[in-house]
Amino acid sequence: MDMRKITVGGIPAIIWGEPSERVFLFVHGKLSSKEAAAQLAELVRRRGYQTLSFDLPGHGERDRAERCDVWNGVRDLRAVSDYVFARWKEVSLYACSLGAYLSLNLLGDRPLQRCLFQSPIVDMEHLTGKMMEWFGITPERLEREKEIDTPVDLMTWDYYRYVLTHPTDSWPHPTFILCGGRDDLQSREVIGRFARENKAVLTVSENSAHAFMDEPDAEIVGRWIELSADAKI
Repeated sequence: MDMRKITVGGIPAIIWGEPSERVFLFVHGKLSSKEAAAQLAELVRRRGYQTLSFDLPGHGERDRAERCDVWNGVRDLRAVSDYVFARWKEVSLYACSLGAYLSLNLLGDRPLQRCLFQSPIVDMEHLTGKMMEWFGITPERLEREKEIDTPVDLMTWDYYRYVLTHPTDSWPHPTFILCGGRDDLQSREVIGRFARENKAVLTVSENSAHAFMDEPDAEIVGRWIELSADAKI
C-alpha cells in the first residue's frame, strides 16, 4: 500500500493508499499516533478510500512538551481538516477516544459522508467527574489550585470550565460507534444515550476495554470497520 509522509502546517501526517477522490480523516486518541491508522487504511483502501492521519500535539513525532488539550487539539484538527476538505471530494471521519471528543468540538458543521467512532469520549464532563472522584478532587479545590497533577493527566480549572460550558451531545452526521463493555472511561449509559439522541449505529464488544488492545480486539475492530464502511446510511 502506498504510504506518503507529509506535513500540514508543520504537523506530521501520512497519506495512505492510491489516489482517490474519497478519504478517511483519522484522528487518534491519547498515547497513540498517526501510525495507528494502518488497519483502517488497509481495509478502506480496498473500498476506494485513501486515509490521512496525523500526530496530535505531544504525540508521535510532535514535541512532547506541548499539551494535547482541547485548544491545541482543535487548533491542529482545524488545520488538517481544512487541508483535507480542500483536496478530496468526499471526506469521512474515523476518530478514537480523545480524537472523537476533539472532532465533536469542531467538525459538526463540515460535510462528512460518514463517521466511525471507536471508544469515543462523547461526554467529557462525565469523564472529568469520574477522574475527580478517583483522586478525591473537588471543584472547589480545583478552582483554588488551578492545576492538579494526577496519575492520569494534569487537571486544570480552565479545562474543567470549558468542558462544563461546551457540551458535545449534538452530532448531525451518519455515525457508527464501537465501544467496549469494559470501558471504564465512558459508561454504556453515556454512549447509549449519545447514540440514541444522534441516531448512531452502536456496536458493543462486551469483553473489550476502552483501548481495544487485547488479543481478539484487532479482529473485532477490523470486522466492525468492514461492516461500517459498507453499510447503507
